[in-house]
Amino acid sequence: MITTYVGFAIGAVNTLFLYVNFFSQEYYGLVGFLLSTATILMPIMAFGTQNTLVKFYSKFDRKEQDSFLFLMLLLPFIPILPAILATIAGYSLIVEFLTSENPIVAPYIPLMFIIALVMAYFEIFYSWAKVQLQSVFGNFMNEVFHRLGVMALLLLVAFEIIDTHFFMYGLCGVYTLRMLIMMLYAFKLRKPVFTRPKLSGISPIVKYSVLIIIAGSIAVMILEIDMFMIGKMVPIENVAYYSVAIYIAAVIAVPARAMHQITYPLTAALLNKRDFKELRVLYQKSSLTLFVISGLIFVLIVCNIKQLYLLIDPAYADGLAVVLLISSAKLLDNLMGNNNAIIYNSDYYRLVLLLGVVLVAIAITLNLYFIPRLGINGAAIATFIASVGYAAAKIVLVYKKFNLQPFSNRSMWVAVMLLCFVVAFYFWDFDFYPVISIAIKSLLISTVYLLIVYFAKPSEEIVGFINSIVKKKSRPD
Repeated sequence: MITTYVGFAIGAVNTLFLYVNFFSQEYYGLVGFLLSTATILMPIMAFGTQNTLVKFYSKFDRKEQDSFLFLMLLLPFIPILPAILATIAGYSLIVEFLTSENPIVAPYIPLMFIIALVMAYFEIFYSWAKVQLQSVFGNFMNEVFHRLGVMALLLLVAFEIIDTHFFMYGLCGVYTLRMLIMMLYAFKLRKPVFTRPKLSGISPIVKYSVLIIIAGSIAVMILEIDMFMIGKMVPIENVAYYSVAIYIAAVIAVPARAMHQITYPLTAALLNKRDFKELRVLYQKSSLTLFVISGLIFVLIVCNIKQLYLLIDPAYADGLAVVLLISSAKLLDNLMGNNNAIIYNSDYYRLVLLLGVVLVAIAITLNLYFIPRLGINGAAIATFIASVGYAAAKIVLVYKKFNLQPFSNRSMWVAVMLLCFVVAFYFWDFDFYPVISIAIKSLLISTVYLLIVYFAKPSEEIVGFINSIVKKKSRPD
């Protein structure tokens, strides 16, 4: 958790300040488009191996594990080799497709494929360490290392030691170095044995890998397809505006990432015991608790967003509507509680894949319609509609299969409270320097919000947490 939050903070400095101040909007957009495209390609390059490794590793004895690990290194070559040949054969068509609106992309197309490849093998080596029950270093590399590398490159640009062209190749170098360090660490934990794989039951392994390619591609497409399509369809500086807005809104998702570390194993245990009564309690408590916590973050973002854009760069204020829409979508995701844990630990996982395919198709269609007409606001509308629809479908799925739903009367009460806060605080700001204005307004909102939550007690867990903090501070040393 610590490394995740540290990585997020470093990313915020990079995204909201260093890129904004030391990159032109065109080149900032280019970086976002490059990384989004590489991220979309990554699940295909990895061939689902990172998840397959975790799922099947413990099923083999020591000798078979050596063969299995070597097989995991080879499997990605199934898509990689044809992809290389297809890229070489159709390179001119790929260039024409990706650069029709933005010719600036052309020199960096090979970097997209290289970054996608090293991202894929990083995930494989990260999983290699996970199955040895060593994940802390991998999490640091996953969350912090590349962001520190990017920060170093941005500072070199700021001091005019390198130019933006060299930065692009340096960015590729950072991701490659991250993969190599992770590889050395993974091999230190368990050395690979380069022998011909001799395993019984390879067919289920390959089938599962293909299934994970679909699942991984859906998850990535949901997150990245809008940014890719913006870079493909409108001037690339719009990707910069969109990137900043998305990063601001993503803060709302942080509490859910932390809570899921707890609710996933609890949910799995309750499903295995078929204790649906306790599962209903956990479902509603996780939903309400996340709604209250993320609701405060939502209110702080929405009510301070105008001042925040003055602090960043008014030119990026084109993304204001994007922040409002995507923040709302993230808030609704939190309202789902442990819904994903219920589905992914049940027998209905494949239904989610089907829903995901439909969602991606809807998202692409909506983006094709809205982006040419409304630019980045159109992309935000498409993402909002698709995300809310996907969340609603998963809530309905759990209700139909388990007769469980996350809402209660308190959920409605919290929703009304959030609406009142937005109406009360959005339309005015202190007439101070933006940092001071944001700090004072945030302190005022947080104090009033927490007092209402404490005395109205919509969530007993949050009230108990506040009481524990107060008792620790009041306790004599």
